[in-house]
Amino acid sequence: MADPDFAFDREALSWALELMGGQSEGSEGLLSLPAEMPELGLGGRATLDFLAPAVLGKASALGDATAFAHMDPPTPWITWATTLWNASLNQNLLHPATAPAAREIEHRVIGWLSPFFGMSGGHMVPGSTIANLTALWAARECAGVKEVVYGESAHLSVGKAAHILGLAARPLPCGPSGALVPEAVPEDLRHTALVLTAGTTSTGAVDDLSLCGRAAWTHVDAAWAGPLRLSEAHAHVLGSIENANSVAVSAHKWLFQPKESALVLFRDAAPAHDAISFGGAYLAAPNVGVLGSHGATAVPLLATLLAWGRQGTAARIDALMEAAGDLASLISSHDQLELLAMPQTGVVVWRPKRTGLTEPLFAAMPPGSCSVTNLGGERWLRNVAANPNFELDAFATAMKVALRGLGIL
Repeated sequence: MADPDFAFDREALSWALELMGGQSEGSEGLLSLPAEMPELGLGGRATLDFLAPAVLGKASALGDATAFAHMDPPTPWITWATTLWNASLNQNLLHPATAPAAREIEHRVIGWLSPFFGMSGGHMVPGSTIANLTALWAARECAGVKEVVYGESAHLSVGKAAHILGLAARPLPCGPSGALVPEAVPEDLRHTALVLTAGTTSTGAVDDLSLCGRAAWTHVDAAWAGPLRLSEAHAHVLGSIENANSVAVSAHKWLFQPKESALVLFRDAAPAHDAISFGGAYLAAPNVGVLGSHGATAVPLLATLLAWGRQGTAARIDALMEAAGDLASLISSHDQLELLAMPQTGVVVWRPKRTGLTEPLFAAMPPGSCSVTNLGGERWLRNVAANPNFELDAFATAMKVALRGLGIL
């Protein structure tokens, strides 16, 4: 007899959607879960009712009008639907037999996106931490690199990858914007992987990409700013990226995908993939890269790109770049506030001019509207243009209230 919990239950799934649409009011505290796994289960419907107040009601509201704090966007509804499809099918791309359509979909998505970066192919990974590790693994195998050099503002995953791979790690100085100082790059890079960042985490700075090609292997960590290549208005910000050997892009940032969705792309994909592939007696095709089992994360990405097209995707990124510029202009016009610099890739960094008020102002702003970063030993407020629902007027009103409360207005 078939187990009903593995069958299509329209009523239960419809109820899950109802809870999702209502965003379930959060309780005063989080769930009071038992310390040990219960002996008897609650049943599916009761479990949804039990979990909804915390899972839905207590989650960070990334799509709120004032949400502008992190590189984590809300997701479009088409990704919710296709992620549900994925969960119902549980395809494993490790085996062609268990994911024939999903493998083809990932291949097609890579084929759509690679040319924007001058790359010939690649594969999907859970995030740019794995993308950076994979690229540097390929650099070690294909180019014989022995060390990794990168700006001190680079993501921590770069140093982590060097450590895992047994490569020497050499961070280089960055300027006030957070970009690598080009003059600090060593002349002799014959045995070196040079990692350049396109959109640093703290400030959104882009390293000088004209350095691509100077080293035995150049990898560009474009986890944040990579999707600017889809924009006719802003693609030039990542000019010369096509001269890199590999590129990392986080689709769960500026391509608005659910976690965990990223790409590692190679200029010469075939030899790179060959160098990081392993076979096995139970495998019908070589296992490429770090992951073994791998879900169909390309399905919601393909669905989003198919629904929006390049123009629709670029329009959302362009609007967010404009919103970041408008916010920066608002801040720079205020005589009691200091702007670090006009945003290069949608990251706005600022603070009150009066010493010691950065943290109080952060605390006075609505949750999720700002984050805080440390630059040169000093604290700065940070906004990231990742939310298409952002409303500058709502943010400006909240900022005015917070500033007035601190006696800055």
